[in-house]
Amino acid sequence: MNKTEEKEFDKMQREKITTFGQLKAAGYNYRTIKEELRSNLIQKLAKKETTFRGIHGYEYSVIPELERAILSKHNINLLGLRGQAKTRLARQMVNLLDEYIPYIEGSEINDDPFHPISRFAKELLREKGDNTPIAWLHREERFAEKLATPDVTVADLIGDVDPIKAANLKLTYADDRVIHFGMIPRANRSIFVINELPDLQARIQVALFNILQEGDVQIRGFKLRLPLDIQFVFTANPEDYTNRGSIVTPLKDRIGSQILTHYPDTLEIARTITEQETMAASEQKQHVYVPDLAKDILEQISFEARESEFIDAKSGVSARLSITAFENLLSTAERRALQNGETETTVRLGDFMGIIPAITGKVELVYEGEQEGAAEVAEMLIAGAIKSQFTDYFPKIEKLKKDSDEDPYEPLIAWFFEESGFELLDTLTDQEYHEKLNQIEPLEQLIQKYVPDVSTEDKDFFKEFILWALSEFKKLSRHHMGDGLHFKDVYGGYISGLQ
Repeated sequence: MNKTEEKEFDKMQREKITTFGQLKAAGYNYRTIKEELRSNLIQKLAKKETTFRGIHGYEYSVIPELERAILSKHNINLLGLRGQAKTRLARQMVNLLDEYIPYIEGSEINDDPFHPISRFAKELLREKGDNTPIAWLHREERFAEKLATPDVTVADLIGDVDPIKAANLKLTYADDRVIHFGMIPRANRSIFVINELPDLQARIQVALFNILQEGDVQIRGFKLRLPLDIQFVFTANPEDYTNRGSIVTPLKDRIGSQILTHYPDTLEIARTITEQETMAASEQKQHVYVPDLAKDILEQISFEARESEFIDAKSGVSARLSITAFENLLSTAERRALQNGETETTVRLGDFMGIIPAITGKVELVYEGEQEGAAEVAEMLIAGAIKSQFTDYFPKIEKLKKDSDEDPYEPLIAWFFEESGFELLDTLTDQEYHEKLNQIEPLEQLIQKYVPDVSTEDKDFFKEFILWALSEFKKLSRHHMGDGLHFKDVYGGYISGLQ
């Protein structure tokens, strides 16, 4: 039986099973959610199936640790800086749940008919027995998530006395039926995620102690024995431990596994993540060609940011920086093509000025960075990325050289010395841009010598890349005009600066 046939069979079974008696006759076996996750993970590992799809760079670090935690039936804390896929990992755990599970119809907390825990479910089973109505819950509905903020209350998470319910049912506040359950009891038999756990006030964290360990719920004087069946996943940022709050020690002690997440280790992994997350934008803008070198420079910007003295390392630099920057890069090229009436275009290095708004909103500056200014720091990151990538393709530019050493860039620098300047306007059509760069013959010679295999589509980008790199290494002068760039020899740039 293939998977489609199995799903159809399961659907027929579910449609037939509408009462507790039919469920028992079908041979249904009760499992806790942790047993369910463990069992389904074992099956996936045995079949060598991928357990967490679309998560890159964690294959030998985070994912094995997460799988071990699930096999150990632990509650989990994912600890890492922002933009490290912590919430995505938690959400993907839903795929390790059974597709459907039965529960007592009408139950607020998804009572299992074999292990009812609420008064409603117990009384219904006593009254109707095998005729107790059964409903089915899909795994997508078995995920609950709460962002921890300082204003979260015990009532939000656990519950409170509901005076309207007491009035309607004509019950006193001493009756536990007047309780309105909060998010956690309603997530019984589900995965419950609390994001940014340290932001929860200490007294709220204390309220979680017994739920995690003993299954007791205390609401306004009521002490209910409510052994909830929940897989807890918490996320936290290491910065939070010192800046905004902390995870109280007894709660930390009750969390089985703490798993450290991290940023991509290589440009290749970072590129894979960005391409995956910007697939929709790329499909929408298929008429914009992006050279591989442009993609590498884009990812290098995030690596530069994580090492920058102007950026708060404790805050981290999210992978979302590269994602939004890539989208802006495509849009910058697309806008130019639309203005020029072109149907297709190629990303230029000058288009990287268009990603500055995507950078400035994604980094936390230290005092020195604030003094420089967010836009200036963003330009420094782009410059650093260009310099880092340049030495992968061309000889290193030395500040001081012996007279006997040949300088491969001397003909290019001499060309600028003889010319009054060279302008690359943002408004140039692709043909004009190509013809403009072809005027500088030494650029073609450098490419032929050091990157002879570069494709025709990428060649113009490489030429502009050389000009930018030489200006960053102070071999040329680069001046930003309102509508483009002006390159000169260093002496000419100095004179212009004096003027």
